Amino acid sequence: MKFAYFSAAAALLMTGCATTDTPTASMAPAAVTHTQAEFERDRAAILAMQGEYAVTFDFRETVPVAEGYELAEPKFTPAREVVIVVEDTGDFIMLQHLLIVGEEDNPFIVKHWRQDWEYQPDHVLAFQGHDDWTVEAVSPEDAAGAWAQTVYQVDDSPRYAAVAPWSHDADGVSTWEPPVSWRPLPRRDDTTRDDYDVIAAVNRHTITPWGWTHEQDNSKLVVEADGSTHELVREIGVNTYRNTDLSNGQAALDYWEATQDYWALVRARFDWLEDNTQRFHIEDDAEGTLLYGPVLEAGQRVLFGLATVEDAFAEAETHLDSQITVIE
Repeated sequence: MKFAYFSAAAALLMTGCATTDTPTASMAPAAVTHTQAEFERDRAAILAMQGEYAVTFDFRETVPVAEGYELAEPKFTPAREVVIVVEDTGDFIMLQHLLIVGEEDNPFIVKHWRQDWEYQPDHVLAFQGHDDWTVEAVSPEDAAGAWAQTVYQVDDSPRYAAVAPWSHDADGVSTWEPPVSWRPLPRRDDTTRDDYDVIAAVNRHTITPWGWTHEQDNSKLVVEADGSTHELVREIGVNTYRNTDLSNGQAALDYWEATQDYWALVRARFDWLEDNTQRFHIEDDAEGTLLYGPVLEAGQRVLFGLATVEDAFAEAETHLDSQITVIE
């Protein structure tokens, strides 16, 4: 079971009991430029991303900027996902994506990416390239009426973050689009190439009556030792989440019920970095054998009753400690 899990999970990852509280209107932070009704509409857009989905991940390089560069083949992958609310305290919402892999009548679950939304944040994570992260202050002007989205990888290490307000139109369509931010290589590229160092991306979420989309306008950059950058190629990505009643969606909920306490401990390890440091380094190899593979496998041991939450986290923590370095 374990080997089948990681074989199928790796193929999909290379392409791209929950604690909730019902907030009241009084929980909205004060904001000069944002009304209570706008705040609640923002929250409704974020919460609309929970549910069961037929998903497509579609990435296509479009513009070969560097002389002589040849466009890579497009990468299109269908998938099934369940998105659940792990935490909702009013001005903070945590959404966890759970990927359903395998046969329809015999699925297994891959803990996929996570998105945290924070209203009017005072800081945000920023990727610097070469596996380095900094904690950056957000100005009151940029924070007013805006939400930070921080995206985390399958092992709960950070992937990217940005801040922007939501916009809403009269037809029930909501859009969140921040300025460009940097992110590490996606695993679909990290495992197959080494000709660039970072993606500079515009990350757009659009909520529609039939589901939602996650669009990316990407520039793949080479980062030199002196910090200068050279653009290699541009890419567009469109991830489409269409509302679907999945026959095996309960398997995702069962997985989370069994492993959520383990993942809470893993999250806390990364939360400590964001709350107590200014700069840190997280290293893994392209195949994930140093960090994300062992951390996921420890979670599987909890799922199958082969380890307690505490023992599994102690096992995972050895990898977290060896791959995380606090710089300042």
